Amino acid sequence: MSGRLVRDRQWLEADEARRLALCAVRSSEATRRGVDDGSSADDRLAFQRDRDRILHARAFRRLKHKTQVFVPHVADHARTRLTHTLEVGQLGRTIARALGLNEDLVEAIALAHDVGHTAFGHTGEKVLDEILRGSSPELSLPAAVVAEVGAFKHNYQSLRVVDLLERRYERAGLDLTDQVREGILKHTAWKVGFPFPLEDAASLHLDRQCHLEGQAVAAGDEIAQQTHDLEDGLRAATVSLGSVEELAVARRVTEELGGALRDEPRRWLRQHLLVRGVIRLLVSDVIATSAERIERFCSRHGISDHEAWVARSREVSQTTVWFSGEVEGLFDELKAFIYRFIINHASVNRQDWRARKVITALFRAYWTNPLTLPSYVLLRARDELGFPYLRELPMAAVAGEVASRYHASPGFARLVADHIAGMSDRFALEEYRALEQPEPGQTFSGGDR
Repeated sequence: MSGRLVRDRQWLEADEARRLALCAVRSSEATRRGVDDGSSADDRLAFQRDRDRILHARAFRRLKHKTQVFVPHVADHARTRLTHTLEVGQLGRTIARALGLNEDLVEAIALAHDVGHTAFGHTGEKVLDEILRGSSPELSLPAAVVAEVGAFKHNYQSLRVVDLLERRYERAGLDLTDQVREGILKHTAWKVGFPFPLEDAASLHLDRQCHLEGQAVAAGDEIAQQTHDLEDGLRAATVSLGSVEELAVARRVTEELGGALRDEPRRWLRQHLLVRGVIRLLVSDVIATSAERIERFCSRHGISDHEAWVARSREVSQTTVWFSGEVEGLFDELKAFIYRFIINHASVNRQDWRARKVITALFRAYWTNPLTLPSYVLLRARDELGFPYLRELPMAAVAGEVASRYHASPGFARLVADHIAGMSDRFALEEYRALEQPEPGQTFSGGDR
């Protein structure tokens, strides 16, 4: 009897097709670039398998030691890039379930959307972008390298991580579905001609809007960022509860909750009631507004089944799953408030300044003397760029090889950026101390990643 209880992939795909909304992506429609080893014997749905691959990736585990806004190692409760990712997944699934979208696809995108983020939050991302673009005031790459290497942006780097840098199989990357890859890239702004090396760009539909599951992650990402930054800022006392309660979105929540919030004497509980109320308001508005937009789109184009939706789905707006105009105004005020009083707070500015020094110093060290890089990066230079492996050369030949090949190579600059972008805050600080502030008894862990 147990055999008849097993729900194989064909059963699950049929069940999924029955219960999903007509506008949802089906797992049976998933496409991959490579040969998907073992797919015929695996009963998991396609996007479920992607989610599982991401969960087991090293880049995903490193998120626990990457800064969101507040440095994680100075307080136990501040969000990290990993807890942010989990909150995005929770909010994205909530939106997806209410709209009948594919939750497995949403969760896979959410879990991988920030795996390309640098240490030290957006400051690390900005510094790497400045260096590669040739606009860094502290470090200049050769003009010929800058002209070809391209820029840096975390959503593009996240795609590079899952397509190339993660190594769990014989071939490079995780071989994720194109639908997940597209959602990873499009969880934030992208451009058709952005100067960044992408694998199989044609499958990403760069000139079209993202599917609704990807839009649900984008909305969840924005809601998570602003509300958890608000909560972390309140906990860190960079803003007062009284100033937050003056915001229009907070007044709206207070009106809805009435005395339960307004008359609550305990500050800690009033604070949590307010943050939860803001999240509920934003998520509920996204769900209700998005449902109306989807229905209008279907009505306008005479769409009554999934096949008709697929034929017109790339014509939807990128803000189909998004706030109403009214609530977007409340959200924009909240976002501006958080930037002014939390993101731009003195304590955060100080850690951003430190981050700039660390990222710049590491790039300078690795670029100036590639022998300071761990061996696996130099092996990548050998395998991907065709360079001689520096550790096998006579010492007298290293300087000439570095000057003639490494320092003339945009590919090598990209390898250095890859290495730094993958670092956690803790690892980057250890590397900085090892290379820039040597002490007796210091260990060098640069190759142990």
